[in-house]
Amino acid sequence: MKDTVAFFKSRGKEVIFDAEHFFDGYKANAEYAMQVLHAADEAGADSLCLCDTNGGTLPAHIGEINAKVCQTYPKQRVGIHCHNDIGCAVASSMSAVEAGAVQVQGTFIGIGERCGNADLSTIIANLRLKMGYDCSGNLEMLRDTASKLSEICNMRLARNEPYVGESAFAHKGGMHIDGVTKLSMSFEHVAPEAVGNERRFLMSEVSGRTTVLAKIASIAPGLSKDSPDVSRIVEKAKEMEHEGYQFESADASFELMALKILGRYRQHFALGMYRTSGEFPHPDENRSASAMLSIQVGDVHEMTAEMGNGPVHALDTALRKALCVFYPQLSNVRLVDYKVRVLTGKAATASRVRVLIESSDGELDWTTTGVSTDIIAASWEALSDSIEYYLHQKEGYSSCP
Repeated sequence: MKDTVAFFKSRGKEVIFDAEHFFDGYKANAEYAMQVLHAADEAGADSLCLCDTNGGTLPAHIGEINAKVCQTYPKQRVGIHCHNDIGCAVASSMSAVEAGAVQVQGTFIGIGERCGNADLSTIIANLRLKMGYDCSGNLEMLRDTASKLSEICNMRLARNEPYVGESAFAHKGGMHIDGVTKLSMSFEHVAPEAVGNERRFLMSEVSGRTTVLAKIASIAPGLSKDSPDVSRIVEKAKEMEHEGYQFESADASFELMALKILGRYRQHFALGMYRTSGEFPHPDENRSASAMLSIQVGDVHEMTAEMGNGPVHALDTALRKALCVFYPQLSNVRLVDYKVRVLTGKAATASRVRVLIESSDGELDWTTTGVSTDIIAASWEALSDSIEYYLHQKEGYSSCP
């Protein structure tokens, strides 16, 4: 190893010596582990990176051992490389920095083998906002960067991901919502906009006027808690949730409902009819069902048919095919997630179901819901709400014929 480091240094290369399995090795034979570092340092390594390769060392031990290395090699750049097998990769990395590490290895949103690597999206924010380090880059792009990397990797960004997740600054309880609107630091450790995220208020069956007012502030900023419209929205939300709707996870459907009560909803298309059918055995693995539908936009009628991998996929494809004639921007929209939940099992396969559909155009993500004893009807409701919500959001980019 010493010869290898010396070879690259003799050719003017920067050498970062990653001491794989260092912490396990140190715990097994501390003297030998330190001798390995000594050999790398003598050979001219520019950095000694200590690796918790198995991810099983506790943060306190990481900090303690890291401090000993920094004391032994005060002129060396000491780094840290942690895996998340016991859920401590971020904490261990922060502990190492506190002990003197000046280089942190990891991956954005913790992507990596087994349980993943240290999550740089959390570490970067911690270093800047909690420890005062002057990290380069625009921290306000953190959420957007994490979302785009997830998209590129074809992964879902976890809702509960610190700083950048959709739920990182989400509030549900009435007391929390009232508190955060009066003094944000009472329930938020940093301002959401500092990391490019935003505050979200979640609806539930126990939500009151304060929650509703906070949630619709962006579309109706002039309302007060005593407004009749706010009361009507509260009552309608509770009525729909009694029927099985759930707005906590379907912000877009809630906003459309509120717009209707406020008299600001604009219907972009009307359904004439739809028909779906499936075939088994499948004649084509990816085209097992078909859908035919007709819609009306203004005075214009459009009819189309499509095949799909199941009736909901076929219906979704047919709907967007028909609507793209009038709203070309819908070509950017895709279905990201589709969930079905049985609300009561008493009626067996005739039970009432709730469908949740998450959609995205690559920048904006939104979720809609539908409820029915017919899974296709519930899916249609969620699908049509998804399209309507997107068109309302992009109103400036299109006009109804």
